[in-house]
Amino acid sequence: MNTIVPAAIKQLLGIVKRLQNTYPKKNFTLDGRLVGDLGEILVENVYDIALHPGLTKHHDAVTPDGKQVQIKATMKNSLTFPADHIPDYYLGIKINHDGSFDEIFNGPGLIASEAIQNRKHPKTNLHSISINTLKYLNQRVASIDRIPRRKRTTL
Repeated sequence: MNTIVPAAIKQLLGIVKRLQNTYPKKNFTLDGRLVGDLGEILVENVYDIALHPGLTKHHDAVTPDGKQVQIKATMKNSLTFPADHIPDYYLGIKINHDGSFDEIFNGPGLIASEAIQNRKHPKTNLHSISINTLKYLNQRVASIDRIPRRKRTTL
């Protein structure tokens, strides 16, 4: 019997436990939320936002002036955007294999939502948008309409 998979699962669960102990606001589950939770922690440590504790419907964080933020993270070539609402702010990142990330979109959800105009409502309630499309739309966001970065990061 191959012992690599059980050993890998044990290692992954150990990593998840360490993440949960360090960042108790997030669950870091291996069943589909891991990249999202990692992205939210990366974003909170770099941008001037505060994560909502646990899971909240539609939004992941809030800015100091009370604007709601939807955070999306990927390690692939597209990000998702909600089909049932437009967040005040949408912050999308691509996590790199070295743990750094690239900002794909940072600005009003209304601008990001232009990528999904005239699309049918998907069954999953999430539209997939290519990184290139979001980068293009990101160029239209004025500096004043972006979530500012913290003066110092806490990672």
